[in-house]
Amino acid sequence: MTFGVHAAVAASSSSTSYVEPGVLAFLVVAAMGVALVFLLRSMNKQFRKITPDPAAPEAAGGQGEEQPVGPKSAS
Repeated sequence: MTFGVHAAVAASSSSTSYVEPGVLAFLVVAAMGVALVFLLRSMNKQFRKITPDPAAPEAAGGQGEEQPVGPKSAS
Protein backbone atom coordinates (compact mmCIF):
# COMPACT_ATOMS: atom_id res chain seq x y z
CA MET A 1 0.00 0.00 0.00
CA THR A 2 2.89 2.37 0.69
CA PHE A 3 4.20 1.95 -2.86
CA GLY A 4 0.90 3.24 -4.25
CA VAL A 5 1.07 6.29 -1.99
CA HIS A 6 4.66 7.07 -3.01
CA ALA A 7 3.83 6.65 -6.68
CA ALA A 8 0.86 8.99 -6.38
CA VAL A 9 2.94 11.62 -4.58
CA ALA A 10 5.73 11.35 -7.15
CA ALA A 11 3.28 11.65 -10.04
CA SER A 12 1.62 14.72 -8.62
CA SER A 13 4.88 16.49 -7.79
CA SER A 14 6.48 15.82 -11.18
CA SER A 15 3.62 17.47 -13.05
CA THR A 16 4.06 20.77 -11.20
CA SER A 17 7.85 21.05 -11.51
CA TYR A 18 9.71 20.03 -14.62
CA VAL A 19 13.36 20.19 -15.58
CA GLU A 20 14.45 22.15 -18.62
CA PRO A 21 17.76 21.80 -20.39
CA GLY A 22 19.73 24.89 -19.58
CA VAL A 23 22.60 26.90 -20.89
CA LEU A 24 25.10 24.66 -19.12
CA ALA A 25 23.87 21.57 -20.98
CA PHE A 26 24.12 23.43 -24.28
CA LEU A 27 27.66 24.55 -23.51
CA VAL A 28 28.70 20.99 -22.64
CA VAL A 29 27.29 19.62 -25.91
CA ALA A 30 28.84 22.48 -27.91
CA ALA A 31 32.24 21.88 -26.29
CA MET A 32 32.02 18.19 -27.14
CA GLY A 33 31.25 19.10 -30.76
CA VAL A 34 34.23 21.46 -30.97
CA ALA A 35 36.50 18.81 -29.44
CA LEU A 36 35.22 16.29 -31.98
CA VAL A 37 36.06 18.61 -34.88
CA PHE A 38 39.63 19.06 -33.63
CA LEU A 39 40.05 15.32 -33.05
CA LEU A 40 38.85 14.53 -36.58
CA ARG A 41 41.23 17.11 -38.08
CA SER A 42 44.13 15.62 -36.12
CA MET A 43 43.19 12.09 -37.22
CA ASN A 44 43.10 13.13 -40.88
CA LYS A 45 46.50 14.78 -40.53
CA GLN A 46 47.94 11.55 -39.07
CA PHE A 47 46.39 9.46 -41.86
CA ARG A 48 47.99 11.69 -44.50
CA LYS A 49 51.43 10.96 -42.99
CA ILE A 50 51.06 7.24 -43.67
CA THR A 51 52.79 6.15 -46.87
CA PRO A 52 52.29 2.73 -48.45
CA ASP A 53 55.17 0.27 -48.34
CA PRO A 54 56.69 0.06 -51.86
CA ALA A 55 57.74 -3.58 -51.29
CA ALA A 56 54.18 -4.67 -50.51
CA PRO A 57 52.19 -6.14 -53.41
CA GLU A 58 49.33 -4.04 -54.75
CA ALA A 59 46.06 -5.01 -53.10
CA ALA A 60 43.98 -3.36 -55.84
CA GLY A 61 45.80 -5.17 -58.66
CA GLY A 62 42.98 -7.67 -59.11
CA GLN A 63 45.38 -10.59 -59.66
CA GLY A 64 43.55 -12.89 -57.26
CA GLU A 65 46.75 -14.85 -56.55
CA GLU A 66 47.98 -14.89 -52.99
CA GLN A 67 51.63 -15.23 -52.12
CA PRO A 68 52.64 -17.80 -49.47
CA VAL A 69 53.70 -16.20 -46.23
CA GLY A 70 55.63 -18.98 -44.50
CA PRO A 71 59.12 -20.33 -45.25
CA LYS A 72 59.65 -22.06 -48.60
CA SER A 73 59.82 -25.86 -48.49
CA ALA A 74 62.24 -27.79 -50.67
CA SER A 75 60.25 -30.27 -52.75
